[in-house]
Amino acid sequence: MLDNVALPPGIPVSCEQAKTIYNLPFNDLLFRAQQVHRAHFDPNAIQMSRLLSIKTGGCAEDCGYCSQSAQYPTGLKASKLMEVKRVLGEAQKAREGGATRYCMGAAWRNPKERDMEALVAMVEGVKALGMETCMTLGMLTPAQSERFAEAGLDYYNHNVDTSERYYSEIITTRTFQDRLETLANVRDAGIKVCAGGILGMGETAEDRISMLVTLANLPAPPESVPINMLIPIPGSKLADAAPVDPIDFVRTVALARILMPRSHVRLSAGRTEMSDETQALCFFAGANSIFVGDMLLTAENPGEDHDAALFSRLGLKPMELEQAR
Repeated sequence: MLDNVALPPGIPVSCEQAKTIYNLPFNDLLFRAQQVHRAHFDPNAIQMSRLLSIKTGGCAEDCGYCSQSAQYPTGLKASKLMEVKRVLGEAQKAREGGATRYCMGAAWRNPKERDMEALVAMVEGVKALGMETCMTLGMLTPAQSERFAEAGLDYYNHNVDTSERYYSEIITTRTFQDRLETLANVRDAGIKVCAGGILGMGETAEDRISMLVTLANLPAPPESVPINMLIPIPGSKLADAAPVDPIDFVRTVALARILMPRSHVRLSAGRTEMSDETQALCFFAGANSIFVGDMLLTAENPGEDHDAALFSRLGLKPMELEQAR
């Protein structure tokens, strides 16, 4: 028998507590995660998001995993900010395809004031379609956060990527504390937080645990927690990174579910490298959100036909918008 299926709400969790959970026998860990999941969500409903790169490449940051960094010879050509009309047209297609949340990403260190009017118009336009809105634009000031909140932005994505200990091995152009500051600015403005990390960058299991403990111990845990599997990009710092073990990946998803029981845990980048069986285990471990479509910013995604076939085999269904909030 497993005691304390759900951790007491409002009490900070320690890395030692989280490590004990992470290292449970695999069947016990998944059983516990599934119990927590069922207490808060329909276990067979998956929230569907669509992600669009509204400004690609040319980023000044040196994130070692990223194809869009100007500091690495990845061969990706930089583009200008996409026109509002085109973004809204893509959002309409996503809505017709069953997506309930529309995420827009720009390869910036932070948005410039000259771009704010267009970005606000994108948020307002997607909201008018009846979809949830999410943006990832780099660091935000309090004033920028307030402006997006006034426009109706539902979520802001800003991943912490890894543990505070390992962070400087991956990124040197901004600090771990910079990440947390943006999350605080967004939260203070009343926007929901989307924050997670990437597995397979050479980090240890302890780093993965520490990352999730950091997120769980924020003043309010993120409403959405993307768990990404590294896609090694030729020319990037992590081009030759060893793949993460699938069982370790599932363990991390299960720990995220247990530590943040009310959050949507998103099975995000890297699904093209996962078997259907690995994805099925992740859903059982508590992942209940994915990105749909053929592309994630600049990386390939399984595509809607493959996802539909997998959902059919597993008896999964798209989550309705009200359930996804």
